[in-house]
Amino acid sequence: MIRTGRADLSFDGLRSEFSLPSSFPAEVLAEAEAAVSRSPGDRPDLTALPLVTIDPPGAKDLDQALCVERSGDGFVVHYAIADLGLFVTPGGPLDLEVRRRGQTIYLPDGNVPLHPTALSEGAASLLPGVVRPAVLWTFTCGADGIPSDVEARRALVRSTAQFDYATVQVSFDAGDPHPSVAALAEFGPLRRAHALSRGAIELQLPEQEIEQDGTGWKLVTRPRTAVDSWNAEISLMTGMAAASIMLEARVGILRTLPDPDAAAVASLRRSAAALDVKWPADLSPGAFLAGLDPATPEALALFTDATRLLRGAGYTAFNGSVPEVVTHAGVAAPYTHVTAPLRRLVDRFATEVCLAVTAGEELPSWLAEALPQLPSLMGSSDSLASKVDRAATDQVEAWVLAGRAGQEFDAVVLRAGDDEAEVFVAEPPILAKCAGERLPEGERIRVRLVEADPVERKVRFAGPV
Repeated sequence: MIRTGRADLSFDGLRSEFSLPSSFPAEVLAEAEAAVSRSPGDRPDLTALPLVTIDPPGAKDLDQALCVERSGDGFVVHYAIADLGLFVTPGGPLDLEVRRRGQTIYLPDGNVPLHPTALSEGAASLLPGVVRPAVLWTFTCGADGIPSDVEARRALVRSTAQFDYATVQVSFDAGDPHPSVAALAEFGPLRRAHALSRGAIELQLPEQEIEQDGTGWKLVTRPRTAVDSWNAEISLMTGMAAASIMLEARVGILRTLPDPDAAAVASLRRSAAALDVKWPADLSPGAFLAGLDPATPEALALFTDATRLLRGAGYTAFNGSVPEVVTHAGVAAPYTHVTAPLRRLVDRFATEVCLAVTAGEELPSWLAEALPQLPSLMGSSDSLASKVDRAATDQVEAWVLAGRAGQEFDAVVLRAGDDEAEVFVAEPPILAKCAGERLPEGERIRVRLVEADPVERKVRFAGPV
């Protein structure tokens, strides 16, 4: 954990540089405030379900609440998703504004929300102890964890508790998980095994996170817990079910990613051989990567190389015919986004498609007209969010290392070229460029900090030393 040592460092410069909005237009706020008291209409009261939420500490924009129960030899999974469709009037000022924004942009000193906080942190958020409108997905699964029946419907729900990942993991480690998620310890691994059998690819690269600590900012890496993985599988199952509904009806929007080309897989195999990491010929890239120990330098290098397998992600809208590419290589199945409508624009529209299809209704005209626009809207917002996230991390890295030029650090070489490499420094956790001829990929080396420029947001090392 490294601090900047100053409390007056803000990210206002990034907000200005990327033209991030500082507020919502008055007419948008007025519509959101009026929507807070909107009647949820005639929908079943399922507030007796003991749903809980699992989110990062302090989160207020709670999209999902779940309950996983044993049912005979199988499982029943209830997954409630915030119902933004109740609050957003198609074509109104709020709808047009969230289309412009695309998604919530996260910065260390405060986010730029997709929706006004009266909704995203209030009336639409699945906060504990209050009745909320939701879209409830119910999965009836066999002993193998595969759904035999899927239902999606609007309902009233009430979360009974708000947890964070670390707390839930501690409860499982202590053998005393909350009853609403106790079956996750069985169901999650089953779903993960299915993912690997499909050929799903997961890269376990270190996640840099920025946190405030009173006197400034600190860089940390948060290890991925078993609960993270189990919870993610519930979301993936829902996205796969939604994609199946859309494909059967020949209308909707998918999150697509082409399968890795043979050259990228061959390159990864060569990297594994060069690092003396055994990769059986009959093992898929996903299964191979899942078997690596993410704490080893060889694994870090291979995860970095494997990013080449997951290029070309996008959104594919369709109406009347099935598109040529319908799968997501990372998931190894057709998939769409429906589980984070408070934070991502496309989820609201995809959810409305599923609700209309499962009810046997035609898509309303506003929804059919919006589908072709979503790939471009989401592509632009994804690009912006990625740039802002990288810039914020670069900024903190430069702040943390400012004034330390000449100091030496332990690093792992992730990807090496002829005269420059990408390295990961564990303490403080930093990904940066490192000058050096043909540095040994997948090995630990000692590097020297050459430059840390907070103005240019640039950090450079040289090695080995």
